[in-house]
Amino acid sequence: MNDVRPSQESDEAAQAALADKRRRSRLIGPAALAALIIALAFGATQLRANVRQATATSQARHNFVPTVHVATVEASPDILTVSLPATTLAFESANIYARANGYIDKRQVDIGDHVKAGDLLAQITAPELDHQISQNQATLQQNEAALQQTTASRDLANVTNTRDSDLVKKGWLTPQQGDTDRLTLQAQNASVAVAQANVAAQQSLIRVLQQQKSYQSVVAPFDGIITQRNVDVGSLVEAGTTFMFTLMQSDVIRTQVYVPQDAAFGVTKGVEAVVRVPEIPDHTFPGTVTRLADALAPGTRTLLTEIDVPNPDGLLRPGMYCTVELHIPRETPSLIVPADAVVFNTDGLQVAAVENGVAHYQKITVARDLGTQVEVSAGVRAGDQVILRPMVQLLDGSKVQVEAPATEISQK
Repeated sequence: MNDVRPSQESDEAAQAALADKRRRSRLIGPAALAALIIALAFGATQLRANVRQATATSQARHNFVPTVHVATVEASPDILTVSLPATTLAFESANIYARANGYIDKRQVDIGDHVKAGDLLAQITAPELDHQISQNQATLQQNEAALQQTTASRDLANVTNTRDSDLVKKGWLTPQQGDTDRLTLQAQNASVAVAQANVAAQQSLIRVLQQQKSYQSVVAPFDGIITQRNVDVGSLVEAGTTFMFTLMQSDVIRTQVYVPQDAAFGVTKGVEAVVRVPEIPDHTFPGTVTRLADALAPGTRTLLTEIDVPNPDGLLRPGMYCTVELHIPRETPSLIVPADAVVFNTDGLQVAAVENGVAHYQKITVARDLGTQVEVSAGVRAGDQVILRPMVQLLDGSKVQVEAPATEISQK
């Protein structure tokens, strides 16, 4: 009896456990299904929210109208201002050489001295030249005396021939005597001509020697400054080879500038210019174009231009580096566009112009780069509005909104 009861109890426990397991299984199944349904519903809701957000974002991007800064294309001024490097030169410059042989007896000037035209710079001495002049003057006196003698002989022959010709006609003298008197007069006339030629030749020789003597006085050919001296007292000089002084005229300064081809066609005589020297920042030197080469240099395509600048104070010196600002009348019209509006892409140089709230890219032709601005010869018109610093994603035909100027915003 005791063995049968424990066995029944264990069977009953096992059945109870099995029934409890079945009961839990029935409870877990619906809960898991409900959780799955809830998860699927949440995922579907989240997906719909993401789709709606993406659609809204795409629509917002499609409907977004960017605000842009614009600038107005303006016509270039009638006067083109060009600043170019230049060099100053003396208005006149002369290297003075010796014109006579001899020694320097006096030197009246030195480097930096101001002289006037005709002032004595140096005196050359040559005693042998003085002796030659004295000798030839004595010879001239001899020739003049010989001329007087032959002239007297000719006058006597003329009187004799006149008197004897009448006597020959009357028969008081023989014809032979008449011929002798006539030919003697002709010989005396020839002798006078020779004597006159000798005098003229001697006078010419003396003039040559006196001209050579005048070259012993070295004088200034024009007003200026002595910038170089190569001789001293006692120096031996030779005519045509000894370099003595350099003289420069600096009250007017020549300024040479090479104008590039794009600006050269407007450069003419009388064009105004302003010369500036970096070392004299508070002073400007006005001048005008006075000379043109009338031909461009093939290597550089530039036009040599000279500007005369008055220099009464002597502030400008020959050989200085300077800048020249030329005010050139413009020959061809052009337009000014801000450099920030220019875009470079596969189609070349372009600007984004705004018309009726829509951006359109227009290809342009740049004539000159002015730094913050560019000069355009084609592609835009005066009054066009171009976008400054256009965004990369801005497409041709995109709608844009032009930002109002600060003055208009303040008035609103």
